[in-house]
Amino acid sequence: MLSTFVAAQDEGKFKIARLKYNGGGDWYNDPSEEVNLLTFVAQKTNIKTEPVYEFVDLTSGNIFAYPFLFMTGHGNVVFSDSEAKKLRAYLENGGFLYVDDDYGLDKAFRREIKKVFPEKDLVELPFSYGLYHCFYDFPNGVPKTHEHDGKPPQGFGIFVNGRLCVYYTYESNPSDGWADPEVHKDPPQKREEALKFGTNLVVWSLMN
Repeated sequence: MLSTFVAAQDEGKFKIARLKYNGGGDWYNDPSEEVNLLTFVAQKTNIKTEPVYEFVDLTSGNIFAYPFLFMTGHGNVVFSDSEAKKLRAYLENGGFLYVDDDYGLDKAFRREIKKVFPEKDLVELPFSYGLYHCFYDFPNGVPKTHEHDGKPPQGFGIFVNGRLCVYYTYESNPSDGWADPEVHKDPPQKREEALKFGTNLVVWSLMN
């Protein structure tokens, strides 16, 4: 399975797949996000990308064809036991999952990720962690793109054998900054900051 991830990058086809999930949450919102991020990454780094919007589901989809899964939304999430087992296998074999709370996802995501890794907890990453400095420098950790409840932005992780395989941003919502400008009407500097942070996510997922 690791060879699949490597081959995808070697062929110049690095892509991000949106993770479709059950439970009624809007997993599909803002489809321009991944396209704009991958375009930005290709412009600013030597990583060859394929800036397309694709989604994959845990029930029948081949998540192993993608080195990077992206999950977001505002509401409920439900993983079946078989879906949780499949996601765990993906993450233990080199896959990377980025989850961004788009406001309202937190409770459901924390509950469901426990089905995937019942023995592990989400741990807050220190500002010194390499993801925050691997390409662009974010000395204060994850940037604050949208206010939500006005709490400090936080980034959490789950590690397997020392490798960050799940990264979760809360009270920050950088992926909204990847969307087309007219969607959220964020100022240009906020969008650039969010795209730079997304670049770090892609770079870090390929480095580890």
